[in-house]
Parts: sequence; structure tokens; C-alpha cells
Amino acid sequence: MTSDTSPSLADALTAGTVVLDGGMSNQLESAGHDLSDELWSARLLAERPEAVTEAHLAYFTAGASVAITASYQATFEGFGKRGI
Repeated sequence: MTSDTSPSLADALTAGTVVLDGGMSNQLESAGHDLSDELWSARLLAERPEAVTEAHLAYFTAGASVAITASYQATFEGFGKRGI
């Protein structure tokens, strides 16, 4: 167990099925966010982090027990092209 009352991921996996959150892009698009940018999720992490929080919350409300990151589009090269 972790120091809080939540089980570690290893403990949760040993206990049985673990439900991950779903497709981040689908959830963000269904909430009306424009993902046409090559940094789509990374842009939202920088500009509208609450959108990512809301997407994760929707998955937890639907029964997910684990959230994965939305940072896979966040690259040095991608942000460099933006001057960041």
C-alpha cells in the first residue's frame, strides 16, 4: 500500500482488473475542444489544463480506476516549433 489509503498500482493489478481511462482525444473532442493542432493534448495541458482534468474526471465518473498522462504529444521539438 502507498502512504495514503490508495493501493499502489502493483497492489491493484494483483487484486484483479484495473480499468484505465479511455481515449483522451475522444473525450476532449466530445467536450468541444479543437484538436487540429499537432500539439493537441500538450497545447491543452499548457493553455487549458482544466480541460484535461475534466476529461480524467469524466473517465473516473464512468468507473476508471487509473488515469494515464496526456503528455505524449509534449515534445521538445513540438514546443520548440512554437517558440516555447
